[in-house]
Parts: sequence; structure tokens; C-alpha cells
Amino acid sequence: MSHGATDPTMHPEVQLSTSKGYFLGFAISIALMLLATALVTSHSVPPFGLLMVITVCAGIAVIAQIYFLLHIDISEHNIWNTVALVLFIPLFLITIGLTWWMFSQLYLRTMDMSVMSSVTNPAVHAPATPKLSDMSGMNKNPDSGN
Repeated sequence: MSHGATDPTMHPEVQLSTSKGYFLGFAISIALMLLATALVTSHSVPPFGLLMVITVCAGIAVIAQIYFLLHIDISEHNIWNTVALVLFIPLFLITIGLTWWMFSQLYLRTMDMSVMSSVTNPAVHAPATPKLSDMSGMNKNPDSGN
């Protein structure tokens, strides 16, 4: 039952793991995170440009982690890990997309838009507190016993 391999350290996936690769992947990810953090705190880039820069930094960090930390590439001995990743990506994007759609629809169906419009344009709606003379059915004498 040995299937021809007696030394587990001779397996190709084990041979790929080196401390240099792990450190390089970690260092790239940390450097990109620090770059994104510095750009956000310095306010040196307009909001849309900042979103694009952060997205690119995150994409590069994900690719670095996939290659250096998970050792996923297109080599023959690693093909099933690559196939699993390729099948995972659309499922992940569908999950994120459907979650966003669900919460946006939930927001639209549960928010009272008249309240939202009175917050944005208070001059259109009546005042929030009614006058005492406008209240009908209120007992003006609290000692009347009713």
C-alpha cells in the first residue's frame, strides 16, 4: 500500500514550500496593505481613484497569496488545486453578488421613503411635533376623573 512513495518529503507539493516563498508572499501582502492604508489616511487620492487603487492592491495581494502561500500554479502536479480554484472563483463571485442584491432589495422593501424624504427635505412635510390645540380627544383637565 505504499504506492511507490516512501518518503513524504519527496512529494512535489512539499518540495514547493520554502520559507523564502512564504516570507515573500507575506511581505508583498503587508506592503500592499500598508500602501492602501497610507493612501486612505493621507486623503491624497480622490475617492473613485482611491477605490481603484485599493482594488488593484487587493487583487495583487490575492494573486501573491495564491502563488506564494498556497502554491497554486498551472504545473502538472498541482493541476487539481488549480481546477478547484478556477471552479471556486465564479461561485464566490455569485455568492457575493447575490448577497449584495439580497441586502439592497431588503433595504428598498423595508425603508419608509416618506421618512427618508422628510430627512432630506424637511420643508415639504409638516412639523414632527403637533401643536397642543391640534390634538383632539385630549383631556385638558387631568383632574376630571376620566
